[in-house]
Amino acid sequence: MKPIQLPLGVRLSDDATFINYYPGANAAALGYVKRLCEADAGWTESLIYLWGKHNVGRTHLLQAACLRFEQIDEPAIYLPLAELIDQGIGIFDHLEQYELVCLDDLQAIAGRTDWEEALFHLFNRLRDSGRRLLITASTSPRELPVKLADLKSRLTLALIFQMHPLSDDVDKVRALQLCALRRGLHLTDEVGYFILTRGTRSMSALFDLLEQLDQASLQAQRKLTIPFLREILGW
Repeated sequence: MKPIQLPLGVRLSDDATFINYYPGANAAALGYVKRLCEADAGWTESLIYLWGKHNVGRTHLLQAACLRFEQIDEPAIYLPLAELIDQGIGIFDHLEQYELVCLDDLQAIAGRTDWEEALFHLFNRLRDSGRRLLITASTSPRELPVKLADLKSRLTLALIFQMHPLSDDVDKVRALQLCALRRGLHLTDEVGYFILTRGTRSMSALFDLLEQLDQASLQAQRKLTIPFLREILGW
């Protein structure tokens, strides 16, 4: 199996997999993204647009899609536009060679004439090549400040899903438990709720905290209990 070739130093997170994703209210989006990755030639939907606020799992799903293509030895590419905008529109060149193209944070290039034209031409090349495209943004296509009318029209014709944050109680505990399980840890409901009541509620920060606890648990050879968390985190 050959690895995905990602230019410009972009790397995928090993933890960003479908099995590691707790969907909460985003089950439909997850299902269609997975379907896009596994679609045969008979399924014509080739453009999915995911939108929502920060930390709702948009980037996770895009990277999970790329990792799924890696598993089946198909070329895919993930481009975080907000991070790569200084590289210029040349990053869109020859992307039609990839079976799947994932563009994260489309709002970063909205309103920029050169970028919008380059993206519209990329759309056409991907369509003509029978490729698949996943896009994320912070707002819906209609609210995105795109100036190029043809591009605006193309975006609104995508399969569109609004991504919702996990609820502050059950969903976030379940997401932490799923992540812990993948690390070989047992996280009880009691410990999960303890973390939520003491720490930040941002999912990215919660996952960083879980990684810290994983390392501490491994080093101390202790289970994740409330006394252990108090000792390690000073809570």
